[in-house]
Amino acid sequence: MSVFSIEEAAWLLGISHATIRHCAKVGQLATTTMASGQRGVDGAELARFATSLNSAPGNPDLPSHAPTCNQFPGVVTRVVRDQVMAEVEIQAGPHRIVSLMPVKVVDTLKLRPGSHAIASVAPTRVILRPNLTDADARRDEQY
Repeated sequence: MSVFSIEEAAWLLGISHATIRHCAKVGQLATTTMASGQRGVDGAELARFATSLNSAPGNPDLPSHAPTCNQFPGVVTRVVRDQVMAEVEIQAGPHRIVSLMPVKVVDTLKLRPGSHAIASVAPTRVILRPNLTDADARRDEQY
């Protein structure tokens, strides 16, 4: 499972790292110690926390801006699959985005709760893709 640094988690949710640290301090978000010795957030925990942000309207800690170019970086919070299609949900800051796509695509992109993804929104469709950095690629080699 992915573990995100405090800064990565903040960027994915569109909030400040100070807010992430505050939420951890008051018990709203569980953190873990990464191999580097820094505090981090497990992907599944980040997905749970992201979902809780979505259900808290009017939260002053949420950003009031949207990312540019209709791209919303976020964390996968839910994947519901049948034999052919899957419903993938991500939390991108205050935005909950849902996409319906073939199961083969979900498997190829390795989209699962706690994964980092970017939603590209067009007037008639939503496209999700993983945001693979060098660190993500090295981490995925372990699977």
